[in-house]
Amino acid sequence: VQLQASGGGLVQAGGSLRLSCAASERIFQLNIMAWYRQPPGKQREFVARILRHGPTAYADSVKGRFSISRDSANKSMYLQMNSLKPEDTAVYYCAAGGLSSLNYWGQGTQVTVSS
Repeated sequence: VQLQASGGGLVQAGGSLRLSCAASERIFQLNIMAWYRQPPGKQREFVARILRHGPTAYADSVKGRFSISRDSANKSMYLQMNSLKPEDTAVYYCAAGGLSSLNYWGQGTQVTVSS
């Protein structure tokens, strides 16, 4: 498995979760790692991304609440999600790739936020 997402679950609104994405050595060296999500009945959407050397970017809907990071020692990427809202309910996917496309996707982890 080249990307393995974990950490999803059921949480009340206002709560926090931390998602993890474990990567193989080769995948972890790619330029971009990112989180996407697919809410029920909707298309997959961008959440956050982090470049190999650190710069990050976030969707407007999660700015100030979510934080993306990566850990070279563990070859992992994380998504700290705070102040969760019911509209954050989705299957969350981690992805990795070069500057032009994300070629590698994990299997997804379910996040459910109850009101």
